[in-house]
Amino acid sequence: MNDIMVVAGTRPEIIKMAPLIRALQKNKIPFTFVHCGQHYDYEMSQQFIEELELPEPDYSYKVKAYSQGEQTARIIANIERLLKKTKPALVLVEGDTNGVLATALATIKLGMPVGHVEAGLRSFDLRMPEEHNRRLTDHLSTYLFAPTKNAESNLKKESVWGKIYVTGNTVIDAVIQHIPLAERKSKVMEKIRFEKFALATAHRAENVDNPPVLKNFIKAFTEAPIPVVYPMHPRTIKRLKQNRIYQKIKRSENLQILPPVGYLDFLTLMKKCEIILTGSGGIQEEATTPQIRKPVLVLRLSTERPEAVEAGFAKVVGTEKQNILEAIEKTLENKGLLPTNSPYGNGDAAEKIVEIIKCELSL
Repeated sequence: MNDIMVVAGTRPEIIKMAPLIRALQKNKIPFTFVHCGQHYDYEMSQQFIEELELPEPDYSYKVKAYSQGEQTARIIANIERLLKKTKPALVLVEGDTNGVLATALATIKLGMPVGHVEAGLRSFDLRMPEEHNRRLTDHLSTYLFAPTKNAESNLKKESVWGKIYVTGNTVIDAVIQHIPLAERKSKVMEKIRFEKFALATAHRAENVDNPPVLKNFIKAFTEAPIPVVYPMHPRTIKRLKQNRIYQKIKRSENLQILPPVGYLDFLTLMKKCEIILTGSGGIQEEATTPQIRKPVLVLRLSTERPEAVEAGFAKVVGTEKQNILEAIEKTLENKGLLPTNSPYGNGDAAEKIVEIIKCELSL
């Protein structure tokens, strides 16, 4: 039997594929682990692989941040060569990046099956490149592993051709598996100068590449009624420097900027903070895990994680400074009113996916 190929290219993909890699190992199913190269520097990828005690990728690429189209094309070419060489029984991708779409395209053009982990998410916001990537990947996929009934419903409405399975989200598996590791290894709290704080992340292109939106975020963080800890993506630092804001905010007493932190440090920050301010979809999910259980303000106009909003964990607050500040105050007053269970499953999604793969491929 040919191996299963597991392809990842960004930090969230590595995190969400980690439980799947462990489940394949536990079930003694041979697999090839590939890093497609979308985030290829140490802080953005390799650090995560080492921290999570995952195997080294069998194949690893470096794809510079060209235009969206060129980046996608280069990953297609790399993956196509690799697929011709290895001929896997199934290729697994996760999420909605250029690397995910490129891998799915390369795979399907060679007549090989694709399994899409976290299928069926929709923001219905066509300004977001991720929305195009996930929709196209879903329509290319042979097996669609939907995290929730809502995601399954989206797929059925679009009449996708692949088989749909509702499995829960592997991000919940990841938090449950890695919190003990974080408690043992992370020293990040020694760097934090605040007793109580909000945790912020913001690196989506439609936000940080828009100077007025980026300035709104920074003003909201520096004026927030609670100090803000902000691990900053290299893209955001670059934009702040271009807009001549970076040096000014480094001096803010209400805002502590950190370099990009590893996953275990980030889990620790989520566990210790009072509230999370983010544009990240994965963080909206992670915050619902019983081990984290924190309110999230979504700094976007829409979200493809409506389950977190419906359950009461998340609130979409947009990108205007005043709305963000008012939402922080209101949320801090009511932050005890959160559910005890996550809408994204109870931590067995990876095992479910592997059982489905065993059944479908007769392993």
